[in-house]
Amino acid sequence: MKLHTHEWGTGERTAVLIHGMMSDHRTWHRVAPALAERGYRVIGVDLRGHGRSPRGDYGPELFADDLVETLPAGADLALGHSLGGLALSLAAGRLRPRRAVYSDPAWSLGGTGQVVDPAVFLAFKGATRETVRTFNPRWDETDIDLELATLAAWDTGTVRALSGDHRTDRTPERPVVPSLVQIAGEGFLFTDEAAKELRTRGFEVRTVAGAGHTIHRDDFEGFMAGLDGWL
Repeated sequence: MKLHTHEWGTGERTAVLIHGMMSDHRTWHRVAPALAERGYRVIGVDLRGHGRSPRGDYGPELFADDLVETLPAGADLALGHSLGGLALSLAAGRLRPRRAVYSDPAWSLGGTGQVVDPAVFLAFKGATRETVRTFNPRWDETDIDLELATLAAWDTGTVRALSGDHRTDRTPERPVVPSLVQIAGEGFLFTDEAAKELRTRGFEVRTVAGAGHTIHRDDFEGFMAGLDGWL
């Protein structure tokens, strides 16, 4: 499936950005211009079932196949958040970016000992401004506005394809390109033991202290600082 894309900048280097569940390319409204200022042509996608991309069947492999169909191979940087990190890891062997960054990737939702079924996110489809603000107290009004807009454009079928019997640990055995895993200090996906295991498997791992799962919106400065040496 060819995905809807949005571009920022005209630099000689290429960066691709892949959002998480319930979102779309608009989640990168601060990150993408910052990368463009650093000399990148930035391409943000809307995963199938999100934003302006088509609807259809859903599943991790399909999300990954769409990235291969849509994005240029050999990008200088590929960055995926949450579900986007999962999809990127499944596509990295074919896309072969020079560097990959996985921001709190949704590889194993039982990582902290809490078994989290993605079906819990169905309740957010009808979230109010107050609900979004309660769950994301560090977000500004722009991010709250964008969250409400992306929720309205999101197909909840994407969750059902990842929940229940479809849940499985998809943590990569090894990185196929130089890879950084960025962990949310206040997130729910990774324990200290999991971070150690990722290092054993060959990933560089950095934690952004105090940040929730959507690091780039919770602490933009911390998110960018955590990418030092990878941009």
